[in-house]
Amino acid sequence: MPKLNRVNDFVVKFANVNGSGSASANTLFAKSILRMGVPVSPRNIFPSNIQGLPTWYEVRVSEQGWLGRRGGVDLMVAMNQQTWDVDVAEIEPGGFLFYDNTRPMPASKLRSDVTVLGMPLTAMCNERYKDARQRQVFKNIIYVGALSQLLGIEREVVVKLIGEQYKGKEKLLQPNLDSLDLGRAWAAEHLPANFALKVERRDKVGERIFVDGNAASALGALYGGASVAAWYPITPSSSLAEAFQKYCNKYRTNPDGTKRFAIIQAEDELASIGMVIGAAWNGARAFTATSGPGISLMQEFLGLAYFAEIPAVIFDVQRGGPSTGMPTRTQQADLLSCALASHGDTQHVLLLPEDPRECFEFGALSFDLADRLQTPVFVMLDLDIGMNERLCEPFAWDDKKTMDRGKLMTTEQLEAGRPFGRYRDVDGDGITTRTWPGTHPTRGSFFTRGTTKDRDAKYSETGPDYMENMTRLQRKFQTAANLLPAPVLRRAKQPTSAGVLYFGSTSPAMDEALALLAADGLHLDALRLRGFPFPASVPEFIAEHETVFLVEQNRDAQMKMLLVHECQIDPNHVTSVRHYDGTPITARFIVQAIRELCGSEALASNGRSAR
Repeated sequence: MPKLNRVNDFVVKFANVNGSGSASANTLFAKSILRMGVPVSPRNIFPSNIQGLPTWYEVRVSEQGWLGRRGGVDLMVAMNQQTWDVDVAEIEPGGFLFYDNTRPMPASKLRSDVTVLGMPLTAMCNERYKDARQRQVFKNIIYVGALSQLLGIEREVVVKLIGEQYKGKEKLLQPNLDSLDLGRAWAAEHLPANFALKVERRDKVGERIFVDGNAASALGALYGGASVAAWYPITPSSSLAEAFQKYCNKYRTNPDGTKRFAIIQAEDELASIGMVIGAAWNGARAFTATSGPGISLMQEFLGLAYFAEIPAVIFDVQRGGPSTGMPTRTQQADLLSCALASHGDTQHVLLLPEDPRECFEFGALSFDLADRLQTPVFVMLDLDIGMNERLCEPFAWDDKKTMDRGKLMTTEQLEAGRPFGRYRDVDGDGITTRTWPGTHPTRGSFFTRGTTKDRDAKYSETGPDYMENMTRLQRKFQTAANLLPAPVLRRAKQPTSAGVLYFGSTSPAMDEALALLAADGLHLDALRLRGFPFPASVPEFIAEHETVFLVEQNRDAQMKMLLVHECQIDPNHVTSVRHYDGTPITARFIVQAIRELCGSEALASNGRSAR
């Protein structure tokens, strides 16, 4: 079996024990390659406990700029005997296994088609350090040093990153540098000088930034004018609220120390959304951040906000469900629970960002949409986007932009005698005019209720009043379709009768899959969905293609259900490609699934799933 031989195009995966201090070392490794001008796409795969269970950190190095998971591993850094067999099995034929051989593994635990690189890390640490914690922590830096030497990562780059990490902590700086050099020196003497996997300096990163979607969303909320956040901790959304607090402390604090924001950690998710609705009813821009179980608990209040027409923004960082499910794995499985949240007939707006840049953009936009539509708006992230750092274009903002507060009657208009009816649709778009509390001392007030009401917000149980209100809400939802970010159409390089729909974190894997399929002669037009409700361009795209695939990361084809119901399309016209094992979807999975479906008679059958 020939060995792999690649420059700036390989996958390294670290298998560690959670709580061992490996996270910062592995991130240091990824960022050092990025600093050499070579794009990387790291993903942290971690357990839901605090310490002791297996954790993985996968780094894709791609000079071509592919940011999705590829599938397979070229160099496995196996630091956890608990997962040894699974980790070794994942290595590509001709690949490499790096491990701590202080106690060498027997030949039966190795593979004949994999080159083994052993380094006595434990022995080196035991000899150098007396403290048990130091032995563990510096072991991680030593293997980063060895790998940097092996792969050709410039020492100066790693040293600079360590200096940035320990700025102001000088006592920690030198020991880390010593550990780095210890690893590099050992590797220079004992490991191959001309290793088959190499990092060479390039200029392929450009002006792009490296950030996670939760931080980007929090900054978007700040720019969007949010001043109130109410939340309850839940993986994987907690870091979004924490980032918002960090940004508010920096940018929303007066010179005298007073705060221009309110952040409340509530007793549960139901209380959180209640606080958000109350703040928004009073004129503030407010949001919560949660995940699937939190959405389940918020249902009653979400129905109130929909029916009483109160703005609210909900960042849903999706994870594997149902119930507790897989708290630290990714899925796109909250689409239906958010789009149709609460009992009765409800329809909610969803935004579907593909990367941190769109998390920032949609995070800001969501508050304009919530105010303009006077309704809850969901920003649908997932763990893959939310918690993993990713390269993206720099955020852009127009300082001349003003907040769109929607149809809001002012004190002057009320004073001038302008008629006001809270639920009167005067222009046919389904959106009515509202007032904030205290706008006028005697005019423009109304009773906010979750029960049926007439056009003037007066209590009513008559069927015609109820039907008029519900029909108007449906009309408002149709208006929303043309206010959301438009789908992104990508035409194949040659005419084709086949198309594919996708959305959210599937995007980077889809970009690569389309290129691989085209190289095989299978050309697909592609439409990336960015919001729900869908504009007319979505059913038009489906209608103009004989074969349409829909790629999504859940078991039940939830996006297909929304398409079939909202666009009245034939379910047989759309073939599902579904991935739901909790790991981010790969280009290899998409390519294999579409190849198989194109080569079978199942294209005409109802929603065959590739698994």
